[in-house]
Amino acid sequence: MTINTAFSPPVGSRESGAPLEAAHQQLAEAIELLGYSAGQHAMLRAPRREMTVSIPLRRDTGDIELLTGHRVQHNISRGPAKGGIRYHRGVDLDEIRALAMWMTWKCALIDVPYGGAKGGIRIDTALYSQPELERLTRRFTSEIMPILGPEKDIPAPDIGTDEQTMAWIMDTYSVNKGHTIPAVVTGKPISIGGSLGRASATSRGVVHCALAAMEDQKIRASGSSASVQGFGKVGAGAAEFLSDAGLKIQYVSDQHGALHASGGIDVQLLDDHVKLTGSVVGFRGAEPVPHDAVLEADVDVLVPAALEGVITADNAADIKARIVVEGANGPTTVLADQMLADKGTLVVPDILANAGGVLVSYFEWVQGNQAYWWTEDEVEEKLAARMTSAYREVSAYAKDRRLSMRSAATALAVHRVAEAHTLRGLYP
Repeated sequence: MTINTAFSPPVGSRESGAPLEAAHQQLAEAIELLGYSAGQHAMLRAPRREMTVSIPLRRDTGDIELLTGHRVQHNISRGPAKGGIRYHRGVDLDEIRALAMWMTWKCALIDVPYGGAKGGIRIDTALYSQPELERLTRRFTSEIMPILGPEKDIPAPDIGTDEQTMAWIMDTYSVNKGHTIPAVVTGKPISIGGSLGRASATSRGVVHCALAAMEDQKIRASGSSASVQGFGKVGAGAAEFLSDAGLKIQYVSDQHGALHASGGIDVQLLDDHVKLTGSVVGFRGAEPVPHDAVLEADVDVLVPAALEGVITADNAADIKARIVVEGANGPTTVLADQMLADKGTLVVPDILANAGGVLVSYFEWVQGNQAYWWTEDEVEEKLAARMTSAYREVSAYAKDRRLSMRSAATALAVHRVAEAHTLRGLYP
């Protein structure tokens, strides 16, 4: 038996230490805007709890490989921690800290009773079998189990994980507790307590925000154009729902390639192609283009829906879209964000635009705790109402104070979390 250590440097460079530095700078700007003290700033900046664990994995060959996993609970003042678990070769602890902080603001912004958390394992899932991923997930769950629970911390899917991953987590947790506990995770399969509408919730939330932003900018949806960077769980759904609303999806990409069709891409046919081949490459209904063309497309709406840090100071000047709706977490660096604001681009920030997932996760958690499930129409109606209301609230706050949408959203969220701190007081 041999023992290997699966460790490699994080993939890609991050401008100015982003995303954690970006998260810290956004918070600092909100603290200054709100007039809070240095002590309040320190409390809101620091994670409440972090757990890093070693995960020994038995490979199918019989060899043992050691991986590292993280779970960060940024804030729990408004309720149990909530956030996804990411399996990706670029995962590192600072990334997880940033994502956990953004989850805190996201939950506060849409006013669900959660704090923010995030977890992850640095791994390239393409190199592992399904049985290996199951063993990895179950061991990771057992290692972080002391801080999990429907009243403590509720994981959900993220990049590299899915409803099957959540089923393994729920089962591992439940077996150790001696009874079935559906509410310990969200994003589960429907047959074991998942919510109707959860799989498409983030995408639908992105589109509700996009349509509201278009209305703000007096752009008609019918006949308008869009570019979607990242044809994955969020991007594929966003492309479909934007197309249903009347927009022409002119550009699409995934990690393997990028496509363009001036008359619009048939999203359903592309989705069928991706399910068959695993990539947008080779789709006959569009022409291949460089990846940069998708971000720099001359369209009405750009949806970055892949990883963080893709819009940077190097390409922000080339962004031509009138509206950027952040389907991914942290896709725009701090400097790029300022450059977009200076040239009048409306950016709907991630903590608002992609909050549909955590909103319907909240609905799933409520249903699981009550053992009473809603119809898909009920879920989508509640989602539309909450997302549209949140957009309008942030937009009004931004206009009243002459702020960007990101600054307004962060300030609103930070205020709500700080208020919870103040009302609860300090113990002892």
